[in-house]
Amino acid sequence: MIQLEYVEVRYGRRAAALAIERLEIARGERVAIIGPSGAGKSTLLRTIKGYVRPVTGKVEVMAVNLAAAPRRARKRVNRRLALIYQQFHLARKLSVLQNVLCGRLGRTARWRSLLGWFSREDLRIAWAAICEVGLAAQVHQRAGTLSGGEQQRVAVARALAQEPAIILADEPVSSLDPAWAEDVLALITEVQVRHAATLVMSLHQPQLARRFAQRIVGLRRGQVVFDGPPSTLTDALLEELYRGDDAIHLDTAAAHAAAGVSRGA
Repeated sequence: MIQLEYVEVRYGRRAAALAIERLEIARGERVAIIGPSGAGKSTLLRTIKGYVRPVTGKVEVMAVNLAAAPRRARKRVNRRLALIYQQFHLARKLSVLQNVLCGRLGRTARWRSLLGWFSREDLRIAWAAICEVGLAAQVHQRAGTLSGGEQQRVAVARALAQEPAIILADEPVSSLDPAWAEDVLALITEVQVRHAATLVMSLHQPQLARRFAQRIVGLRRGQVVFDGPPSTLTDALLEELYRGDDAIHLDTAAAHAAAGVSRGA
């Protein structure tokens, strides 16, 4: 489904932002990308999406080489590859329905999209996505009036409206409080399972990656330093991955404290 070989991404003359010898993600996998700030998590997702072109190596998505394939083939891949952003990227003055219909733009004739005309099938798919994320009652409400968690649910519905084979989620819960973060991650994973999609999500909180992913890929300085199931990611490996990052110590301590409170209860 996704294959990277000898991929190197650079921004100007700085050290490589991404230097991956080989990474494969199979159809239907649920993968969390973790690592300290600047490790290359977002760059990896943007490279898979095709927003960033590596200076060397091959990026193949759904059997299409993004660097060598003709434009029509790349567009076909992009149509089936949805991206959920950290900051939602919604049109705040538009309704929930209008935002979700944006997910249909890649499947709508250009002249129709420019006029904001959508077919009955587009409306049916958008409505089904809105119902699936639990926002039927807010369908005509402006996106900007919703809570952060609800806005991210709109973003998930917009991704669903693309009928994606692959869902990329770039720090999808970093802007949310802990309760909404768990709620949104639970929703994203449920959607992934229900639609048999491949899910690749970057997460700043490794404890959430352990809970919601089937496989964890750890990046440090653009390189893969861990790749395996959550059960094999020990605290010692986690400390090594985030060496020098104070945030991970706070996150791990909070998780242990919460577990202690739960056991005491």
